[in-house]
Amino acid sequence: MSPVSASDVATLRARTGVSMMACKEALDEAGGDMDKAIEILRKRGLAQAVKKADRAQNAGALFIAQGKDKAAVVSLKCETDFVARNDDFTAIGEKLAASVLANGLDAGKKEAEAAIPAAVQKLGENITVGETQEVAAPVVGSYVHSNKRIAVVVGLDKGTPEAAKDAAMHAAAMSPSYVYPEDVPEDALVKEREIWKAQLKNEKKPEAIWDKIMVGKERKFREENALAKQVFVKDNTKTVEQYLDGAKITAYVRVVI
Repeated sequence: MSPVSASDVATLRARTGVSMMACKEALDEAGGDMDKAIEILRKRGLAQAVKKADRAQNAGALFIAQGKDKAAVVSLKCETDFVARNDDFTAIGEKLAASVLANGLDAGKKEAEAAIPAAVQKLGENITVGETQEVAAPVVGSYVHSNKRIAVVVGLDKGTPEAAKDAAMHAAAMSPSYVYPEDVPEDALVKEREIWKAQLKNEKKPEAIWDKIMVGKERKFREENALAKQVFVKDNTKTVEQYLDGAKITAYVRVVI
């Protein structure tokens, strides 16, 4: 009998939501036959996880665990808001975030493989881990919106956790795509330039001054989409950069379900 490949184990894991270890054992017993392995998993009481594995997960919640200079964000996805608000579901998300914070992404992955199949059976929905991030910086602040579907972590090179949290709250509301204007990539500007040219043509602006006008439009676009240059939601007399009072943003993660 040929050995079971890692890719076969991963495929069975993706189809069933069952742990990697259980998938490997089932494939070994089935001689590598995927359908037989699924049947074995069903006989072992994992049928519910198998049946639900392909169902869409359009709901879920975001969880953040934070230390002094590090934070972890975990997206836990499910099928309905009802389950997303369940205490057992919340406990799993919090435990996974704490595991990632303490021991890294691999530890969080192993924790999920151990916990999620049982949660699927208990809660009756397909549950998977979505985007997971680690953020490290000298100063860290985080914010999870009340609906638990938007989570932000901001890292600073200096300052206070409270200031970093305020910047994270701002980003949750205003959804900047970048940190600084210079971070906006060229490919994000290509389509915008086409739109600006069409607008200038429709406005019958002389083509000779298009380039000059476009420079201003590009500057505005970069600033409007950069966290540092946006007008701070808690004080519209300042930008976020001015509010941070000399602290530089060294990390920015915004996760949405």
